[in-house]
Amino acid sequence: MNERRVAGVVLAAGAGVRFGGPKALVRLDGERLVDRAVRTLRFGGCDPVLAVEGAAALAPVAAEIVTNTAWSQGMGSSLQAALAALEQWPDVDAAVLLLVDTPWVGPDPVHRVIGEYTTSGREAVQASYDGVPGHPVLLARSAWSAAAELAVGDQGARGWLRRHRDEVSLVDCTGLGDSRDVDRPQDLPADR
Repeated sequence: MNERRVAGVVLAAGAGVRFGGPKALVRLDGERLVDRAVRTLRFGGCDPVLAVEGAAALAPVAAEIVTNTAWSQGMGSSLQAALAALEQWPDVDAAVLLLVDTPWVGPDPVHRVIGEYTTSGREAVQASYDGVPGHPVLLARSAWSAAAELAVGDQGARGWLRRHRDEVSLVDCTGLGDSRDVDRPQDLPADR
């Protein structure tokens, strides 16, 4: 069986209104959240890795930058921009989606989600923690068009995942990471 090539996508275009500024640029343990997310995807087995920018410029970042000029319309527009950009890699079979504000996911859940995709052949794989679906989410190329169509406002892949539950494989990542997100400065350690 041929090795499946899986891209990584960091959704990082938002303005971070509740946070007080773009979360992609916030530092945790001396590292910007966007750089942390790119590293997570790369170490988890993704290649290429794309980072979607919008409210703030992300360069320099160790990823292909996708500029979402419609970022103010919500995360759905970022997912659409990323999936359109991935068309230039015809050998990419799937994409792992990671929100920039989930800094505690780590590479292990990414690796496990990719492994489940490789063995199950499902159109989507979603990490779960203690039975609760979370991040990252993997979408096979065959789902990209429909996922982009259903990505509106602040919904990224959620619309597709809900509509196609039979095609989603949940993979248990309990103890491998934490998919809670950062909404406000107090969600991060004070000594970050």
